[in-house]
Amino acid sequence: MMRTRQRTGTRLAILVLSAGMLSGCAEMNLFGHYAKKAVSEPPPAGASATSTYKIGKPYQIKGVWYYPQEDFDYAETGIASWYGPDFHGKLTANGESFDQNAVTAAHRTLPMPSVVRVTNLENGRSLVVRVNDRGPFAHGRVIDLSRRAAQLLGFEGQGTARVRVEIMADESRVLAGKAAPSGSSSEPEIVAAPRGSVTAETLPPPGSSEPSRPVVAHAAKADTSAQRAAAAAEATERVLASQEVTSVAVHSTGIFVQAGSFSRHDNALRLSARLSGVGHPNVEQVSVKGKTWYRVRFGPISSIDEADRVLESVIAAGQQDARVIVD
Repeated sequence: MMRTRQRTGTRLAILVLSAGMLSGCAEMNLFGHYAKKAVSEPPPAGASATSTYKIGKPYQIKGVWYYPQEDFDYAETGIASWYGPDFHGKLTANGESFDQNAVTAAHRTLPMPSVVRVTNLENGRSLVVRVNDRGPFAHGRVIDLSRRAAQLLGFEGQGTARVRVEIMADESRVLAGKAAPSGSSSEPEIVAAPRGSVTAETLPPPGSSEPSRPVVAHAAKADTSAQRAAAAAEATERVLASQEVTSVAVHSTGIFVQAGSFSRHDNALRLSARLSGVGHPNVEQVSVKGKTWYRVRFGPISSIDEADRVLESVIAAGQQDARVIVD
């Protein structure tokens, strides 16, 4: 009887320990699921899950506010992650059905859909990806790729990678319906009234008994801006469907945690002093588009795991906008 109780107790302890380990591993996936659900707005009842253009309202996740907007100059470096089986077949934030085998991505603020080029800075692989979801909501991640996109970029096995994300402005404008016809000016386009065909008669010379001969001239179809936009959209979809991976030169990069960036040096110094309990941040002066900024950064940091730890400490110290940067 005693042995039976001991065996029962041992099995119970193993089950409890296993449950604890599984809950730890699944915590971020579970949080990601509910966070994505919180920012998703499913289509009305009876509507199909098809693509719609959406910017979205500001929203808050874990105390951090995000402000979706059109930004056709967007470019950022950071850490990419990927998501797949847990979300396969579920609705994305703009009402599409998520396919882990399609080349798509989730981004916190870019319009949906938009087109970005993601470059894996660790191996030089580069891929054009379509943004159709919100995320990632784990601190320190800049974009969440579909499983297929992660496979093509070569980081599915390791789970994360240092990346550069750049919006493809022309293609994204096409998907937003903002594409201008090629060669157009600022003047509004004037389209002739539609005509199917024009019938004319060739008259015989005066006094001749020769009958007249009808001639039919077909009017050329007007090349409208809508037709050109549709053609551009088709071309964009072909680029996305090709799943073509290109290669760029690989350069050594460092990982940093940026706590803030200021136009005044004294503000940067005050933040640096306030974060001295976290570590030893550096204040760096940089010039961006002719304007001087003072960045407060930790690093370079040896690994993504260590960067995550530093980032969490900086956020806990009150810097909710801190982020991981790859330079």
